[in-house]
Amino acid sequence: MNTLKKASCGTMESSDAYMELEPIEAGTQIELQSVVEHQFGDSIRALAAEMLKEEGVENVKLSIVDRGALECTLRARLETLIGRAREEAAHA
Repeated sequence: MNTLKKASCGTMESSDAYMELEPIEAGTQIELQSVVEHQFGDSIRALAAEMLKEEGVENVKLSIVDRGALECTLRARLETLIGRAREEAAHA
């Protein structure tokens, strides 16, 4: 795993998502607030967990505020977020 720093990306606009990623002592926590929680909450959490695992990202808290974003948007936001967290750590 690469060293990560706190980072954020996205907006609170309709059909988008705002995300924050920050390192924690142990484990991975995914917090989700979504306008489609009842229909897609489990799928959004599974997508996030899968992408974090694929990227080798551990010991983080991921907060997602979803405003009805499509899966492709969620993937793009999370990819950007991980990149920013790694970039910030590289410049620290």
